[in-house]
Amino acid sequence: MNRIAIIPARAGSKRIPDKNILPLSNKPLLFWAIDVALETKMFDRIIVSTDSEYYAELAKSRGIECPFLRNKYYDDNTNVSQATTYSLMQAKDFYDENFSTVVQLMPNCPLRKVNTIKEFIFEFEAEEKSSLISAFEFGWMNPNWAYELNKEGYPKPLFPKRITERSQDLPKLYCPSGAIWVTSQLNLLKYKKFYTPGWKFKIIPWDEAIDIDDSSDFEMAETLCIKKNIFNEV
Repeated sequence: MNRIAIIPARAGSKRIPDKNILPLSNKPLLFWAIDVALETKMFDRIIVSTDSEYYAELAKSRGIECPFLRNKYYDDNTNVSQATTYSLMQAKDFYDENFSTVVQLMPNCPLRKVNTIKEFIFEFEAEEKSSLISAFEFGWMNPNWAYELNKEGYPKPLFPKRITERSQDLPKLYCPSGAIWVTSQLNLLKYKKFYTPGWKFKIIPWDEAIDIDDSSDFEMAETLCIKKNIFNEV
């Protein structure tokens, strides 16, 4: 199998400026993604796809390939699947290679583990799934009890039939995480997304699924690093 890991890391984050290189437990988020990809020893190519010369130099300093900049699909209106699809096309052209398995590792999901990535790859390749997308089970923050507010500020339940049910009687609900997404080159180039026909969730622990979008997410990740005694030296 010819495998590629693509780490999309644009520089234009608005909610947290330069989020992808923000230091978590003394290590930039970008390095978390690079290091875990290297540690798997599962990839023929690992590339960081970025629009930033500075980010590219950081990636190279960590021993990773960054042979080209992403000159399209790096604005706020582009979803990450578009960026990764374009990066795959750039890699195919640059290396003149095809890749049977494509794994996307977002820098803002720093706590995924080496063995979890391996499990995704093994399951995807053994069972020939369309795509595998990481997800976690909702816990105390149960969407079954979610409300929205109307214009007057009064609450309206999204699932009125479930509001009075006990938590143990409610169906389990799951949320996607950007931690690990896997598909084939054929699917990604055909559909331009990981949500291909027949895609499935693969459930991972909630802490591995942490997806840093704002400062509160970052504080939660920092707290977990302290709890797990993760202190990095860069």
